[in-house]
Amino acid sequence: MRIVVALGGNALLRRGEALTAEVQRHNVERAAQAIARVVASGHQVVVTHGNGPQVGLMALQDAAYDPKSASPLDVLCAESEGMIGYLIVQALQNVLGRRQPVAAILTRIEVDPADPAFAAPAKPIGPLYEAAEGSRLAAALGWVLMADGARFRRAVASPRPLRIVEIEVIRQLMAAGTLVVCAGGGGIPVAVTPDGGDRGIEAIIDKDHASRLLGHEIKAEALLLLTDVDGLYAGWGGPDRRPLRHPTLAELRGMRFATGSMEPKVRAAIDFISGGGKFAGIGRLEDANDILEGRAGTRIVE
Repeated sequence: MRIVVALGGNALLRRGEALTAEVQRHNVERAAQAIARVVASGHQVVVTHGNGPQVGLMALQDAAYDPKSASPLDVLCAESEGMIGYLIVQALQNVLGRRQPVAAILTRIEVDPADPAFAAPAKPIGPLYEAAEGSRLAAALGWVLMADGARFRRAVASPRPLRIVEIEVIRQLMAAGTLVVCAGGGGIPVAVTPDGGDRGIEAIIDKDHASRLLGHEIKAEALLLLTDVDGLYAGWGGPDRRPLRHPTLAELRGMRFATGSMEPKVRAAIDFISGGGKFAGIGRLEDANDILEGRAGTRIVE
């Protein structure tokens, strides 16, 4: 089976953990072990990953150094995609061995500059802030804030992905037997220029929606969205919450989920299956193989 395995930002950096190279390397090694078990089961895997914590911290560091010369989000997306891609490739190669070629591809993804998302930033990135510190940074740096539990994070525009610029390169590498890591952090957001080229744009594409688009483009049968929770729940955060183990699209379409966390995963899963995918899974990194087999997490079918 051909599977897109999407590693969520919270799967690579758990809440409360320090954003250090050592912590990220340790978590990426955990991810590599989980992916290796999927590969060992005979599946062809393409890996994507989130970058919300990393790109947000990079933006904060850039602005602290010199706000006037801070890098735009497309450049920061490229930097974080390269950094995380390097860690994933190294960890996968160490687990799978040299006979299995692995490559990370810096991936540009086209968006529409007129997308309504630019008028309503809703993608959380970077660290969590207490209200006072978040307000101070928002005033100093012109940020928009959004609530994340009892604290706040920076919110940026998250336009819908339209086209993967490097898709032919990805297909060629897959055909040659390479395990490809691509569309990291949702890819590098670009817009088409009048002469047919492209230019970077200030946004962060949602990784789950980029993974859904990738799945369609490579004709994947399954989309596996891995995070730090054990699956999808109805009534999450309330006393009557209940796990959703094998929901159908019809059930999910009538339910609401948390914006910026589970909602994009559910929407990406629905769109993936509606577009021809066989099924989608949501759950913990460690349970990847069991989610595929329907023994853990949430397995969504039509």
